[in-house]
Amino acid sequence: MDQLDRKIIAALRINGRATYADLGRAVGLSASSVHERVGKLEAAGVITGYHAVVDPSSVGLGVTALVGIHPTDTATEDDVAQALGELDEVESCYAVAGDEAFVVKVRVPTVDELERTLGRLRRIPGVGRTNTTVVLSTRFEGRPNNAGLQKDRAGGA
Repeated sequence: MDQLDRKIIAALRINGRATYADLGRAVGLSASSVHERVGKLEAAGVITGYHAVVDPSSVGLGVTALVGIHPTDTATEDDVAQALGELDEVESCYAVAGDEAFVVKVRVPTVDELERTLGRLRRIPGVGRTNTTVVLSTRFEGRPNNAGLQKDRAGGA
């Protein structure tokens, strides 16, 4: 991955719907050259997908919580992670260092639904207990993180 690939990625993270012509103008390449590079980045697994960013409250998901998952002594992390992934309310799952094995981001319509979701989480085999932090407001989320994409890192790329 060279500097032009990094610029293309940075531009796509800001606007995933940009045309190849738009990207080409932004990075100084032809649309066909950008198309080829994006294809290679997708094939290599650097670009893993495109999605729409939706305001959660506008689709009825007004409550967000971060839930720490403490495993039992006999838990297998892969099984717990798979079960967490089967719950629609779990938006993100992070394996973390510390007492908790995972931190999950949960979005639900109401506090009552959060309580029911926590009950479902606690019934997953291998989950010993949970620790929940309710989000009061979101200052920013899902912003493009282009750290390291604007210039070559030490050691080259």
